[in-house]
Amino acid sequence: MSDMQEQAIRQQCKALRMPTIGGQFARLAEAATRTEQSHIGYLEALLGAEMEEREARAIARLLNEARLPRMKTLDGFEFDQSDVSVAQLRELAAGDYVAKAEPVLFIGDAGTGKTHLATGLCVAACRQRRRVRFTTATAMINELAEAAHANQLSRALGRWERLDLICIDELGYVPLAETACELMFQVIADRAEKAAVIVTTNLPFSEWSQVIPNPRLCKALIDRLTDRSHIITTGKESYRFRRTMAQRKSAKS
Repeated sequence: MSDMQEQAIRQQCKALRMPTIGGQFARLAEAATRTEQSHIGYLEALLGAEMEEREARAIARLLNEARLPRMKTLDGFEFDQSDVSVAQLRELAAGDYVAKAEPVLFIGDAGTGKTHLATGLCVAACRQRRRVRFTTATAMINELAEAAHANQLSRALGRWERLDLICIDELGYVPLAETACELMFQVIADRAEKAAVIVTTNLPFSEWSQVIPNPRLCKALIDRLTDRSHIITTGKESYRFRRTMAQRKSAKS
């Protein structure tokens, strides 16, 4: 293959928006020659490389749009330090709960892995080419309140509604004004039986009234989130604290 041919192919791939083929056709051609690969085999390898790269770029874009606080996966979670069922989380990560629009709730004290597990499910959903958004309860409410103030609430609610999965982290850490609760309830109610939601909280349901002052709204919110839901308790003892103490003990010995 002459330099002129290579240059022409690269330009054509650029025009056709196939950058991976443009970058790999020469290398794959050499490999095909060495292994006596057929023309069809060579074409399959080229197209496979392009598809794989496009898939990787699409997933990277979805992960970026999800606004995850950190890139944490279920593989990185220390299940041996927790009472959470690894089998249950693996099953959830397969994504059936998203397809069925079933809520997932992580309930436990600080340091028990709620955010890590929720993030891991969000990453898994992004890898399945689903549109995901991670937020804290406070950040969501602030965004909706600003939209309402600018007479853009309907548009903001529409953006939340179009997502395949939303994760609301840290519900229960800060008491919420009634108006704020109404805004968050509207997002959750709009998704009921239509789209999935993940919530992490440090409070058992019996104590939600501490942060949601309106009893009827509190009851309605719990009703929406627990309908057909997966409720996972992560415990009271911080596994991060246990890990730190174990590391210090190991360092001294």
